[in-house]
Amino acid sequence: MDHILRLPVIEITQGPKRTFFTFAVDGKLLPQFTTVSRIRRQETRILGYQRPEVLSHIAEIRSYIESTDPLMPNAIVIAFDNRVRFVSIDGEASPYSRFGVLEIPLSDGEPDSEKPGLIVDGQQRVAAIRDAKVASFPVCATAFIATDDKQQREQFILVNSTKPLPKGLIYELLPDTEMRLPRLLQRRRFPARLLARLNQDEDSPLRGRIRTPTTPDGVVQDNSILKMLENSLSDGALYRFRDPQTDEADVEGMIGTLNDFWRATERTFPQAWGLPPAKSRLMHGAGIISMGFLMDAISDRHRHVGAPREPDFREDLEPLKAVCRWTSGFWDFGPGVQRKWNEVQNTPRDIQLLSNYLMVQYKALVWSRPTS
Repeated sequence: MDHILRLPVIEITQGPKRTFFTFAVDGKLLPQFTTVSRIRRQETRILGYQRPEVLSHIAEIRSYIESTDPLMPNAIVIAFDNRVRFVSIDGEASPYSRFGVLEIPLSDGEPDSEKPGLIVDGQQRVAAIRDAKVASFPVCATAFIATDDKQQREQFILVNSTKPLPKGLIYELLPDTEMRLPRLLQRRRFPARLLARLNQDEDSPLRGRIRTPTTPDGVVQDNSILKMLENSLSDGALYRFRDPQTDEADVEGMIGTLNDFWRATERTFPQAWGLPPAKSRLMHGAGIISMGFLMDAISDRHRHVGAPREPDFREDLEPLKAVCRWTSGFWDFGPGVQRKWNEVQNTPRDIQLLSNYLMVQYKALVWSRPTS
């Protein structure tokens, strides 16, 4: 039987149009009208935005709630859909707030996907309260009425970007946002869009190989790909696909160059391709970032004839097979500097060491050759 849950609230206005609500509610009631939108993919489209429940963390919170004198002042943040209605009560609390009642529709046996509220922040706390052996546990909640799931994702990113959330979750959500973000996230939004294309496009040699929350079986860390992309966008091969006057980007041109280079890399070093980083330094952070610099160098050598294609990349990579030690042997970095293949680490010093080595070898073996 359908019924309405009515909760006393304060409506608060921020800026000219934004409003949200703050109220107290028994945490045991929250599962009746809220759910969690877990991150997943439907083909190439990102759906949801929450991380899976962390059972050990929930157990710790539950134990605290069941203790003698618990206090949990942090507010649960909820995004409601437009079925939830605010009814004002005469009289303002202040120039920017007013009293009222939030009317939340409830249905017996309603599936989670049909509940009117999605938890933006506080997933672990709500789960702990749900499981705790207490009769009730009132909490503070803050809520807003969202127009669509994009607005919910944007609020989720803003709420959680300063907390210790998995960075991969934030980065995977970035391509589907449009609002102004903190500077670091703003800078990473475009590389994150390219990363999503590399990991999802059917013709990408990196399809499914980049580890993200929705592709947990990937072998290459998303952060390594992002650094490679950021370096190239800054002053490398990908930079040339941006219009200096308008800053508009030729995304398809960028993706074409990236696919051509990494497909050439796959075919030049097939024995090292697709393996976990522990078995191949080509798929390791140091290898990915260093090879990105090599992509930029090859593109620079071919700049007078336009962007190189896969055959050009393969021709320039082929001589390097004899000096690369991706899966066995020793890297010969110079007099007195020898490293076993798997001793190269994902640190700034080792990345610079490997990058310099590949560049020196490329200049010695390839650079002076005429281009076709």
